[in-house]
Amino acid sequence: MSLWREALGLPQKKVKMAKRNYHAANTGRLFADFMASSRSPDSELRPDLVLMRNRSRELARNDVYVKRFLNLLKTNVVGDKGMTLQVKARTINGSLDSIGTQIIEDAFYQCGMKGNCTADGRLSWVDLQKYVIEATARDGEAFLQIVRSRSFLHGVAFHPVESDQIDEQKNEKLRNGREVRMGVEVDEFQRPVAYWVKKRHPGDSEFSSVSINSSNRIDAKNMIHVYDPIRAGQTRGEPWMAPAMSQLKMLNAHREAELVASRMAASKMGFFTSDNGEDMPADDYDNSVPIIDAEPGTFHQLPNGVDFKPFDPSHPATAFSDFQKGIIRGIASGLGVSYAALSNDLEGTSYSSIRQGALEERDSYKMMQQFLTDHFVIPAFNTWLLHVMEFGLIPLPASRFAKFSSAASFRPRGWQWVDPQKEINAAVTAMHNGVMSMQDVAGQYGRDVEETFSQWQRDKEMADTFGLDLAFFPFGGNEATKGVEVSDDNDADDEDEPAPRRQEVVVNIKQEQPQKKRSVKLVRDEKGVVVGVEANEE
Repeated sequence: MSLWREALGLPQKKVKMAKRNYHAANTGRLFADFMASSRSPDSELRPDLVLMRNRSRELARNDVYVKRFLNLLKTNVVGDKGMTLQVKARTINGSLDSIGTQIIEDAFYQCGMKGNCTADGRLSWVDLQKYVIEATARDGEAFLQIVRSRSFLHGVAFHPVESDQIDEQKNEKLRNGREVRMGVEVDEFQRPVAYWVKKRHPGDSEFSSVSINSSNRIDAKNMIHVYDPIRAGQTRGEPWMAPAMSQLKMLNAHREAELVASRMAASKMGFFTSDNGEDMPADDYDNSVPIIDAEPGTFHQLPNGVDFKPFDPSHPATAFSDFQKGIIRGIASGLGVSYAALSNDLEGTSYSSIRQGALEERDSYKMMQQFLTDHFVIPAFNTWLLHVMEFGLIPLPASRFAKFSSAASFRPRGWQWVDPQKEINAAVTAMHNGVMSMQDVAGQYGRDVEETFSQWQRDKEMADTFGLDLAFFPFGGNEATKGVEVSDDNDADDEDEPAPRRQEVVVNIKQEQPQKKRSVKLVRDEKGVVVGVEANEE
């Protein structure tokens, strides 16, 4: 049709250009450097994994903010006591199996002590948790080999393996249909079935004569691989600091340049110039350049024809602080922590802002706690429990493994609030209204309500042993005496009564109808401890 229109001299129809529906897909001049990749996660990660991991370790060694970030993870995710085991297995009739529970908890506590937990005997159970979360954040992944030997306390221990020892260069398709991707052998569903581990660390060649290029195949059931897959089908983990590495490096270089410039500005410097170009008397020479040493409060008389040109850089710059805060805020967002926590800068903050930031940050730490529990703590515990049951190292048969394994839970650490009094009052109100339980409140502090009750029971028994009266009684213990007048009508002269003697305390309670009176007699034993209550109405 266009040829006929051209032959007849008719105007051509204008072709409308297709308009993109998404601005993010624009390919104009302003988007020429916005490149994107459509490769698989392993294809993108394979050429850059080693370099990113090494750079992440370099920042962990020398960058103050990365060091702070890793310490925040170990402190808030693991804490001083780590994930605490609690088993609540039930018997057939539904009661708590306290004997079996105590056997497992005591045995696991012994296994977690330093010298028993890891194959090299250097780490305890808490130390191992800190190592796993730090290695996962720094290197992107953590590997722990399950080693079995009679030399260990329970015949099994965990051996940390650095990610460098997993052979990234081993990539091939096997005859049985499986694939080896960066040292991880996977089946058709990308499930790991084995790991190819180098005999020695690649960077440890000066300490060993063993070839570092050869690798051994370790079955997946003997290896715990901890990492956070970003995309489906991702075989290896990437360092958590990858999005912030470039800004961390640039900020570190900028801080160094600013520090050097400020040091130069603090030192009075300058240059001597001469009209005739002749040298002047000097204290020292540097490559034939005269140098005059100056002391504070002294002045030198310059020869005729010599002039002094000061060099006075204006540092530190006034905008340096604001610029640094802006960069650190972006880095903190990339690392998943608050700016105040990463920088230790609480200037200009209020209670509400600190509380809001702390709540959001703690939610992130709770997610990391759950991640650590699911990917490391529970698999490690189940491996230990099955081993000690199968080999009879604890007096429980292996047939009861499923019962105790499913009843085991690990309690992470909790946090103290910014204003404890307000938070406690809010928790009490929530319990009165039925929206929270005692377990919910205790869980916020990293405790268990059963543990709390047991501790209070032990405190009361100890107070009775020493003949002490507690000043307060929790869990409603003071309800009987709220708003009432207590009068003790005990006759101090009556010393002939056999022990335990009854001490009657009359409590007069005011009622809405004044003609009725109700008396409550608190019966005490010889130590003065209340052992009963008698109510009478007149």
